[in-house]
Amino acid sequence: MACITKRRDRWVIDFYDQYGKRRWKTMPEGTTKKKARDELRIIEEMVDKRVYMPLKAVPLFSDVGKDWLKSKEPNLRASTLKMYRNHLKYHFKDINGLKVNRITVARVEEFITGKQSEGMNLTTLRKIIVTFNQVMNYAVRHRYIDHNPVRDAERPRGQGGINESPIGILNTAEINDFLNAVNEKEYKTLFKLAIMSGARQGELFGLKWSDIDWFNSQIHIQRSWNCGAWYQPKSKTSNRKIDIGPAMMKELKKWRLACPKNELDLVFPNEACGPKDHGNVLRRHFYPALKASGLPQIRFHDLRHTYASLLIEQGENIKYIQSQLGHANPTVTLNVYAHLMNPVNQQAACRLENTVFNRTGCKMVATEESNKKRS
Repeated sequence: MACITKRRDRWVIDFYDQYGKRRWKTMPEGTTKKKARDELRIIEEMVDKRVYMPLKAVPLFSDVGKDWLKSKEPNLRASTLKMYRNHLKYHFKDINGLKVNRITVARVEEFITGKQSEGMNLTTLRKIIVTFNQVMNYAVRHRYIDHNPVRDAERPRGQGGINESPIGILNTAEINDFLNAVNEKEYKTLFKLAIMSGARQGELFGLKWSDIDWFNSQIHIQRSWNCGAWYQPKSKTSNRKIDIGPAMMKELKKWRLACPKNELDLVFPNEACGPKDHGNVLRRHFYPALKASGLPQIRFHDLRHTYASLLIEQGENIKYIQSQLGHANPTVTLNVYAHLMNPVNQQAACRLENTVFNRTGCKMVATEESNKKRS
């Protein structure tokens, strides 16, 4: 049974831990009996939850982070593993030296506020918080702590000087200028297919001729090439068939005749007939074409955003757009592209009135011109 006794003018807490081992904790000199009782209550709660550890045995956050990453490593893509490593290496210096049970909700919120004051990009900060949350969940599972303070902390909401990552979208004129600036047939076909399919860069690098359905005019995304390794699609929805227009299919047929033969059957092989290198494509072909066409530097991934914006602009169903992009559900698509939705839609309002009041025989019509004036 736990008790408090006084020895050499200090209060000593005498108790048994969750494993039945007898332990003592000597309180600092000057501690009152009331504070000793409060500490005993805390210890008893931890013993009840089976998470009590002597202070010397509680690991530092940096050690927990290393153990967590080691446990995750076998199941992570190379790019994701690199991101987690960079997060732990560069962004947790202020708390690496803290015992993991000393990280409170207040300390987590202080961490987030500090990153905000530094002007960190909101998307980057949210990814770092995800890493923080997973490390603390690992600590809970291994009974270093009884709850995860990151879960209860106030999350950033885009204030305090943080900006969302900008999405670079090309309009139709810019698309044509960009493609006209690409001299090599292979890369013009690659960039054009990226814009007309919304496929990710790794998915295009992993595309094989056997993945092209010439009869139904579709490409089947079944793998990706990232950071020097092959990967299966992230989810069932990522394994998808993308509709391709007749002009793009014609371009693919022309490229097939000129494409170097390769054992991997890749649509876009490198000079050694293997998968392309991400950095080489950007430095030698993508960025120079943007510069030559007078366009600002965007990411290769922004070609995917361009594809989505074009579908939205022409009024395609959000469910269809989601299926073509390979998002897990339409909510993901809406969260990314909601700002591109037209806030004015007089055609929809007029269709509603025609449905309700069609007994009058008077049909309301919204012309494109009136719509432009209103928007």
